Amino acid sequence: MAISRVELAELTGLTQPSISNIVRDLIADGIIHEVGSADSVLGRRRKLIAISPANRFGVGFNLGPDTVTCVAIDLTGGVVGREVVPRLPDEIWRADRLAERFDAFTDGLALPRDRIEGLAIVMPAPGPGGADRPQPGGGQTQPGQAQPGQAPGAAGPGLSQGAGLGLPQAAAGLGLSQAAAGLGLSQAAAGLGDDSAEVRTELEKRLGVSVLVENDAAAAALGEFWSRRVSREQAFGCIYLSTGIGAGFVFGGALYRGASFGAGELGHVSIDYAGRSCPCGNLGCVEQYASMRAIVLAAREHPGLRSRLPLDGSESSAYDAVARAAVNGDQDAYQVLDQAAERLSAAATSMVNLLDLGRLVLTGPGVARAGSIFARRLRGHLERTAHSRRRHGVTVELSAQPRDAAGIGAAALVVQASVAPGHTPGQTA
Repeated sequence: MAISRVELAELTGLTQPSISNIVRDLIADGIIHEVGSADSVLGRRRKLIAISPANRFGVGFNLGPDTVTCVAIDLTGGVVGREVVPRLPDEIWRADRLAERFDAFTDGLALPRDRIEGLAIVMPAPGPGGADRPQPGGGQTQPGQAQPGQAPGAAGPGLSQGAGLGLPQAAAGLGLSQAAAGLGLSQAAAGLGDDSAEVRTELEKRLGVSVLVENDAAAAALGEFWSRRVSREQAFGCIYLSTGIGAGFVFGGALYRGASFGAGELGHVSIDYAGRSCPCGNLGCVEQYASMRAIVLAAREHPGLRSRLPLDGSESSAYDAVARAAVNGDQDAYQVLDQAAERLSAAATSMVNLLDLGRLVLTGPGVARAGSIFARRLRGHLERTAHSRRRHGVTVELSAQPRDAAGIGAAALVVQASVAPGHTPGQTA
């Protein structure tokens, strides 16, 4: 899309001299370029400018339960490369492994190192205090979680190289273990090992780019916002269905993170005050009923499904088996997913009511095969019960790239921080 300096001034409210200075600097940096001219009512033709997509790139790694998804995007948010590599459950990815993957991925795409703005690593956000995602039904947390009384990433150094990109302190200035703790991420959940305090420093030294950390739901929200070209004026939300349930929000074009980078814990919204216990300390958390993990547990406890579906493998493979069966007409599998979708819809409606959202996207691996079941339930629930239903509708959409949304969002976070320093709100020193 091409635009003139006059139009930029009208859209931003900045003065013509300010716009001219900014445009001149961006042209000198190669981020934008002049593409021609257009007629003007004053007679003088206006010069048009546009983004130079291949001038900068962002790279995102999504550390999922059993895969690592690598994504690179250009300045417009267009995906220029994607790769998925296996990751064993609880496998540790230290700096050397991450650096090797980064080098192999970017070299394969022939991305010039001096045009790569940074690497963002995203992963599931575990429970309070750095505990891993709770087991449905009130099970115990996993090995490697933060111990009671353990300080999750106390004070870290000030802003590092990431500060030049306008990155928040918790993501840019701290080591990965400290940044992860600031996001509620345990070392085990991050898959970065016990020495993760040194990972960021070693990665930045080896790669020569900034490294930051984000939770997958927040990153997915930004990824969907970019890929859908959502208006900055729209209150935008995203539900990320995976082994847990998270949400991300984009207001005014920027991620909303909350006081401690913990906004969006939709999975811990209670739908039953006397329901199943959750390690977070609450009862009836929707994550105990509607996450991929909860759905797999329900399927494994169903005699019919247990006998005819391959449910003994990983959670991801077992969930995919249930989802495939549901969309192919297995009534028992459909019932398990539909019940989960109904419970998720109750929690999502509370979220929509609280934030007055106008647009909501369902994404994450949990909606990759059977997203229509969740979308149908959520649309119906919002049409009947959303507080704003008589003032405005709430658009519910399915992600076009549910397995990649978090990786795309991670890369988008890098690019956005590069071209718009300070645009993403974060903690201050």
